[in-house]
Amino acid sequence: MENLEQTLGGIIMAPYIVKAMALIGVRRRAGSNMFRHQISTMGILLDYKIVDSVLLKAAVIHDLFEDAAGMPGVTESEIKSIDADGPAVYALVMEVTHHSTGAMKEPKAEYLLRIMQHGSWRARVLKLADRISNITALGFVHDAAFVSRYLSETRTYILPHAEQVNRDMCRELSDLVANREQQLVGRAAQARSLLTSTDGASYDSSAATPPD
Repeated sequence: MENLEQTLGGIIMAPYIVKAMALIGVRRRAGSNMFRHQISTMGILLDYKIVDSVLLKAAVIHDLFEDAAGMPGVTESEIKSIDADGPAVYALVMEVTHHSTGAMKEPKAEYLLRIMQHGSWRARVLKLADRISNITALGFVHDAAFVSRYLSETRTYILPHAEQVNRDMCRELSDLVANREQQLVGRAAQARSLLTSTDGASYDSSAATPPD
């Protein structure tokens, strides 16, 4: 723990956290905002005692260029000039950012496989932490179709490659996916029960979907 404290003590996060605050106004399906998701992703890395400075700094801004592009201070030169890690942090953020060709955005399957099959170690670890954070938040999302699709993506494109990246993170992610799948089954059963109840009340399915 002493070495961990010394290592963390030498990592200056403040400038990256300030950059991430551009995401405070970006809402999430589960509520909250994208800034908190960046902090959560970094926290998951720390939970696994991953103290790579470039990885932690990139985690704090990993959605910046997708969800706050064009905002003041969100530029390649700004990130690269923050500190000595800046160029490597920017490169890693770009590695986990969807690629676009003109108006065509990289298909989700290609994006996930690009990272999990061909990405750097840092990119793959960051994607696992990102997914753990996102699937934890899925417990607060009531759009069953979205949740089902997200869990299916995780099983198909991420979990088959996760163990070779980090066995413990893979185990947590697998457990989270299984838990959220059980929640889907439970919610579906509850909805059917309401529909077939004998009190004659109708069930409004739209009430289960929060504003998007």
